[in-house]
Amino acid sequence: MIMFCLPYAGGSETIFYSWKNHLDSNIDIYPIKLKGRGARYHEAFYENIEEAVQDIFEQVQSNIKDRDYAIFGHSMGSLLAYELYYKICEANLKKPLHIFFSGFKAPHRMKRKELLHTLPDPLFKKKIKDLGGTPEELIDHEELFALFLPLLKSDFKMVETYLYKERDIKIDCDITILNGIEDEIDSNDILEWENHTAGHFEYYDFPGNHFYIHHQQEHILHMIKQTLKG
Repeated sequence: MIMFCLPYAGGSETIFYSWKNHLDSNIDIYPIKLKGRGARYHEAFYENIEEAVQDIFEQVQSNIKDRDYAIFGHSMGSLLAYELYYKICEANLKKPLHIFFSGFKAPHRMKRKELLHTLPDPLFKKKIKDLGGTPEELIDHEELFALFLPLLKSDFKMVETYLYKERDIKIDCDITILNGIEDEIDSNDILEWENHTAGHFEYYDFPGNHFYIHHQQEHILHMIKQTLKG
């Protein structure tokens, strides 16, 4: 079993590296490398979700022909996971056994009152700080944050300009939804994920805010192990 892991806006593949040491040996963690960060720091940012999904698809397609696999995405990563599933279906490749959507409302409920990526840098920075996921030392270090800002704004732009289109066919595998109890996402928007699957639906709340995954790793991975074991 292989599990492809997709990061949140501004995140890189490195956030999943520690997961490799805490899962059973029969579950291989495969952190997806996105452009403009981590090992691909010098590559140009994606223009839109479609471009990102195509790039991710090219990374995973050779690994899913003969192996069972799952997908995990957090925040922006959940949206990428959702679109990746349909990209895989279009290519008539083997479907995942399970998808974990974390920290993100169901895609048909994506209605934003404010486009954060269009805000002036100081106000955008304040909004990011309020979300609580970016290290204080990075936010407070003006030169470092100035380097990080274009990537973050690019990722927010991808998500905020995404246009949802209804599919005729629901996701044909079981899905699990994860969320932080203190996250500002409306629970009704989270529960609407159930309408996107023809399979089994599970929902888990974890202590913490939108970035609970940094503080609840042990519990998250235990849940993943139990889920994929079944």
